[in-house]
Amino acid sequence: MHWLYLGIAIVAEVIATSALKASNEFTRLLPSVVVVVGYLIAFYFLSLTLRTLPVAIVYAMWSGIGIALIAMIGWLVFKQTLDAGALIGLGLIVAGVVVLNVFSKSVSH
Repeated sequence: MHWLYLGIAIVAEVIATSALKASNEFTRLLPSVVVVVGYLIAFYFLSLTLRTLPVAIVYAMWSGIGIALIAMIGWLVFKQTLDAGALIGLGLIVAGVVVLNVFSKSVSH
């Protein structure tokens, strides 16, 4: 169940961060509400995940996957470009998450 909670936390955080861009510095009501509700959901489910998984592992996965998803949304939705350095850096973050999941004994499956 903790993996489901982590997935919900990541998706909520990505939605909230995307809405943060759309909120135009909290001057637009609906995106601003999505930001606040999204982060509340994200941190609640993140706290549920921390009941069973180590904080270092959870935070690394939450932030790493979130960064990669936000980069994709920035590229697809907001038409932001990524240069080679950004793509390499994102690839390293994703590789780190994979290494944590495949090779670390700290992660319970």
